[in-house]
Amino acid sequence: MASNKILCLSLLLAAAAATLAAATGGKLSPAYYSTTCPKALAIVQAGVVAAIQKETRIGASLLRLHFHDCFVNGCEASILLDETASIATEKTAVPNQSVRGYDVIDDIKAELEEACPGVVSCADILTLAARDSVVYLGGPSWEVDLGRKDSLTAGRAAVNTSIPPPTFNLTALAASFSSQGLSFRDLISLSGGHTIGVARCVSFRGHIYNDSDIDPSFAESLQQICPRSGSDGVLAPLDLKTPTHFDNCYYRNLLRKQGLLHSDQELFSGNSEANSIVRTYVNQPSVFFKDFVQGMIKMGNIKLLTGSQGEVRTDCRKVN
Repeated sequence: MASNKILCLSLLLAAAAATLAAATGGKLSPAYYSTTCPKALAIVQAGVVAAIQKETRIGASLLRLHFHDCFVNGCEASILLDETASIATEKTAVPNQSVRGYDVIDDIKAELEEACPGVVSCADILTLAARDSVVYLGGPSWEVDLGRKDSLTAGRAAVNTSIPPPTFNLTALAASFSSQGLSFRDLISLSGGHTIGVARCVSFRGHIYNDSDIDPSFAESLQQICPRSGSDGVLAPLDLKTPTHFDNCYYRNLLRKQGLLHSDQELFSGNSEANSIVRTYVNQPSVFFKDFVQGMIKMGNIKLLTGSQGEVRTDCRKVN
């Protein structure tokens, strides 16, 4: 009897969500779950806060998880799908092998399924979790439009060509972002997400041994933990000064030639437009916050599935 009631509730909520989607023509709205799952945002936020309190680094991981999802066929949670006979998971592609945070999304999804079965998409969870991570670590807040649907497949083949590697120069970075509908200014502002988190030795080794646009003492200190070969997984903070606080110190580091990745320092390496934006963010952190928010909103709207497209997965790791 109890199981029948739960099934009925699930079907009613799913039907209500479908009705809302039809009424809004598949458009996103901050109030998308206001009637079908009124506690959705609070549940996501609580899950993010609990995860960060347990491990501060996970906030940056959740922000990166959202980025890696959106840059491969759009913000449709394809990155969360596990390998099956018919799905080639994105998780094992080289750029995603160090991506983290899947378990946090699983825990949040489980809470949401208990509260309102079959209603809140995994794609929306990823988008909210990125925002909530930034806010909890001291960054700006913004209103998130909701109503994304989850993909029915993954795009492993597109990962290597869609995720810009840390070896990219400024021209290649700009082209990568432009292909996603993001501007040059979006590139500079969204790179500021590297004000939190860490990177592996394998990602910054080339920069500290081969590049000239790096502070020699900074390079030498990193060489102590990251040899020319081996120790690929050794971690260093992307922001040397405040690695667990979302602020504008990332850009201050660039002025000192203390960007951890080659792609970081490329933002302040001779291009007058990029240099001007970096200096603005150093001198006016409120402008950085404003531009970062605008960039995150734009990124969160890349190639969405809405309305009758895709589905709302009940388990983020597999299609229904």
